[in-house]
Amino acid sequence: MPPTHPIKSSIAFLQVVLKWSLPLAISFVVCSFAAAEEPLRATVSFINEVMPLLAKAGCSAGACHAKPEGQNNFKLSVFGYDQRLDYNEIVNDARSRRVFFAAPEESLLLLKATGQIPHDGGGRIAKDSAQYRTLLTWIQQGAPFDSPDVPRLKEIRVEPSQFELPPGGTRQLKVVATFTDSSTRDVTSLALYQSNEKDLVDVDEAGKLTAAQAAGEAVIVVNYMGAVDVARPVLPPAKKIPQEHFASLPVFNEPDRLIYKRLQAVGSAPPGQCSDAEFIRRSALDCIGRLPTLEEARAFHGDRSGEKRKRWIEKLLVDSNYADHWAVKWGDLIRPNPSRVGVKPVFLLDLWLRDMFRRNVRYDQMVKELLLAEGSSHQNGPVAVLRDKRDPVDASGFVSQIFLGVRMECARCHHHPSEKWTQEDYYQLAAFFGKMRSRGQGISAPISGEAEVWWFDSGGKGVLHPITEAAMAPKVPEGPEFAYQKNVDPRSQLVEWMVSPGNPFFAKAIVNRIWGEFFGKGIVDPVDDFRASNPPSNPELLEWLAKDFVAHGFDLKHLMKTIMESAAYQRSSEVTDSNLTDQRNFARSMRRRLPAEVLSDAVCDLTGVREDFTGLPPGSRAVQTWNHKLGSEFLDAFGRPNASLECPCERERKPTVVQSLHLMNSTGLQAKLASPKGRVAQYLAAQKPPDEIIRDVYLSALSREPLEEEKATALAHFSKPDADKKAVVEDLVWALVNTAEFVFNH
Repeated sequence: MPPTHPIKSSIAFLQVVLKWSLPLAISFVVCSFAAAEEPLRATVSFINEVMPLLAKAGCSAGACHAKPEGQNNFKLSVFGYDQRLDYNEIVNDARSRRVFFAAPEESLLLLKATGQIPHDGGGRIAKDSAQYRTLLTWIQQGAPFDSPDVPRLKEIRVEPSQFELPPGGTRQLKVVATFTDSSTRDVTSLALYQSNEKDLVDVDEAGKLTAAQAAGEAVIVVNYMGAVDVARPVLPPAKKIPQEHFASLPVFNEPDRLIYKRLQAVGSAPPGQCSDAEFIRRSALDCIGRLPTLEEARAFHGDRSGEKRKRWIEKLLVDSNYADHWAVKWGDLIRPNPSRVGVKPVFLLDLWLRDMFRRNVRYDQMVKELLLAEGSSHQNGPVAVLRDKRDPVDASGFVSQIFLGVRMECARCHHHPSEKWTQEDYYQLAAFFGKMRSRGQGISAPISGEAEVWWFDSGGKGVLHPITEAAMAPKVPEGPEFAYQKNVDPRSQLVEWMVSPGNPFFAKAIVNRIWGEFFGKGIVDPVDDFRASNPPSNPELLEWLAKDFVAHGFDLKHLMKTIMESAAYQRSSEVTDSNLTDQRNFARSMRRRLPAEVLSDAVCDLTGVREDFTGLPPGSRAVQTWNHKLGSEFLDAFGRPNASLECPCERERKPTVVQSLHLMNSTGLQAKLASPKGRVAQYLAAQKPPDEIIRDVYLSALSREPLEEEKATALAHFSKPDADKKAVVEDLVWALVNTAEFVFNH
């Protein structure tokens, strides 16, 4: 460790004499004694002052010295997560050429940072700035590393946190850091700032906000030494929506009240309720993944009671398609690659998932069975997940993202750039899976290979920290640490913590994920990216949903019923002047492209001809497929995820040219339309009149009757002298399949 003061160290003095001429040495001694007459500043903290300064200057950014190979033989850790490594690079690496104790002002660290000598990054700090003086003082003090008793950062607080910012106005943020000794420090000048809505609110390096001439809300992410906080400026609309408007809107349950409260604050006026046709189609596609049948649509439109929407929701929740639809969604999240895990284990996992949803098993119990799996991969479906995430380090990122809604993967290699998670957090979570052992074939043969048996072993090797190589004790994020105990599976401790009513992650993660499925966007979006720098759009709504979910026994169907019964879910997708740009606060229904399996089944239902899938019984629905290797050009074109990629598999929801061309030119669709066993043939065999055929096709495809203009256009084709009735009906069905109204849920 360098000497604490160059004048008091004979070693440092000899280095000066040997390296420099006597006049310079004498000058240095004289200047040092002169400086000693001035009041000495307290020792500069490397961790609390120097590292934040370098981060603010961009030195430890991924595009500069924190690149994997470093920059010009000078390498820092990403975001300064490894202070000891960074200290050695600055002070001890390259024969200590970056700091020069004999003449601190001539240190390369200062000369390059101020641009006095060539530097690829240019000048990063001014020579007369407070940052320069801090670095200079630190070098003059001998560039010490912090002693163990130096207080460490505990948290930061941004002031103000929530406030109105007039359009075109400015506001200065203040950032206060609190340390472990309860001391506080103003770190506004050293914090890093980022706006998630730069077109709405811009923020400069000093934390000063400048609002655009618009209305809306932004999130300003503030980062200091890995601690994160946010400020949420709201730009009020020029014309506020009166309270009377919101008082007149329907309120079906508590989520409606919380959403109206939010919409009033941001100035978004919601449209009215959707039509019966939109509601029955939207809810069926979202809840059970199929179109309402012709008979269901007729009955719903003929029901004049005020409770028909509630009764329809109750019917959906007991429909046999429910389990298959939601098993596909969960398969996207946890389905392993059959080429690696084996076909049979993946098939057994799929059967287990469908059984869980068919029996409406409590969500907490479902997660317990999945994460505590043991036994043979050829007998117990959930073992397939354990076999896939066989490395505890892989299991850590998987569990945190799927079941806690937290993407901790960045912390696998370094401190998370926009969150509080460290490598210790990541590997301590992995430690819950460090005592698992297996016997049998670890990597599957092309079909299934032999079974692999997994079990908990108290004598397992555990998990080591990748840098310190210290043995990691199991510890949950923001929670207690658990010591390994003989004959106690630490996974059970993890799961019990997860499902406890006070858990800050578990219930919120699943209610947000389900909400996102019904609305096309989560309250936290993306749905599995909970962090301080990505706050929920409506924290009160998320909190209420989570508490209600726990209070009703982790019942997924109760949660879905609550969502579908809300006025927010039953809202129109109509765009108004005030909600045009608001896609965060559920001011209107968002139109969403149907998932691949749901769209495939919709086409089959409309045409009356089912797809044939290899390995499935004839007449199977696309939502019953369980393996991406069950070939289907249609499913692949419309975004069926490939399980050979790492799950959770993100589906691309945006429409593509390939999809449009497929629907227009598909030989498979033409074969369904022309099939003698299809719906078109049935219409003709029944000798239905054209107006009745048109009505039935519209009700089957869109759950509504045709508009007068649509009906007249279709009848005109039937009325042509040379009209081929079969071709006209085929064209009508083909035309509706190729409409946005059919392909999208609206």
